[in-house]
Amino acid sequence: MVGLTKKKSKTMLGVDISSTSVKILELSRSGKQFRVEGYAVEPLPENAVVEKHINDVEAVGNTVQRALQKLRTRVKGAACAVSGSSVITKVIEMNSGLTEDDMEEQIRAEADQYIPFPMDEVALDFDIIGPSPKHDTQVEVQLAASKKEIVEDRQLSLEAAGLTAEVIDVEIYAMLRSFELLRSQLSTDSASGELTVAIMDIGHTMTTLTVVSGESIIYTREQVFGGKQLTDEITRRYGVTVQEAGLAKKQGGLPDDYQREVLEPFRDATVQQVSRSLQFFFAGTEYNDVDYIMLAGGSSAVPGLAKAIQDKLGTPTLVANPFANMSLASKVNAVNLSNDAPSLLVACGLALRSFA
Repeated sequence: MVGLTKKKSKTMLGVDISSTSVKILELSRSGKQFRVEGYAVEPLPENAVVEKHINDVEAVGNTVQRALQKLRTRVKGAACAVSGSSVITKVIEMNSGLTEDDMEEQIRAEADQYIPFPMDEVALDFDIIGPSPKHDTQVEVQLAASKKEIVEDRQLSLEAAGLTAEVIDVEIYAMLRSFELLRSQLSTDSASGELTVAIMDIGHTMTTLTVVSGESIIYTREQVFGGKQLTDEITRRYGVTVQEAGLAKKQGGLPDDYQREVLEPFRDATVQQVSRSLQFFFAGTEYNDVDYIMLAGGSSAVPGLAKAIQDKLGTPTLVANPFANMSLASKVNAVNLSNDAPSLLVACGLALRSFA
């Protein structure tokens, strides 16, 4: 099967292709201690990727290549991911006595029961979760399927830069893998020790809410909202280019009225979006609260955003940094990594596939 969760074979780079940039991360491990060997973030040409769908494979491949030149690594294997909205996932039960080859054959024969696309158009993979809680002779199997062209565009983009796609993962699973590194930053008063955490990934055009309870993802929802609104308002108000606006958001240098007239309204709008996303979650589930809100994505670093959300909703809110307990190679700038950390959650989860 064309793998969406294909087993790793060697050390891999985590390559996150978002709508605005390519982020590449290299990790190593000694015992239980992870180390950041290097990372690079390279902006994509406008419209090369739209809402996480690759429109221009050549442009993305060139961007990956530029990021690799900055990273200066010998690693040629890579793990990449497709967005959750482009993947169909389903948990089914199968006979525990079947080999993986037998399971693959049976899944192919019965695929039309689970996947609403012709099989020749689909990249499909599966992973055995564990014993079924309902039947002693069954195991639970996670299926993941995506349109083949979506997977192949990522493979071709990596190959154009001289990399081999060892794994094509799913973004929310990569994020969950990174979340395991964040648990130590959270405290719990729960008797069971199980926390319910809302991860808000605020990207360029999309914001994704992923709710984790214990070890499992229990809810995910995407909505159209992101840092593009802030960038567009900066370009409109101050007459700068999109690239200049993006740099100004990170480095400053905008007029004195920026904080009051532009940043604060965007921050208020983001708080409203977070609140609205959580209300959808509460309305659609038996939950009426979460223990923590974890902010991820490039726009989560907006000054004062975490505090504004915590003050509005009364829920402890943190900005994600999966590298807080990692050591760093000498070439890694600690300040830059800390600033970029919230946007590297997916890349980190992909790089961790090397050690799965």
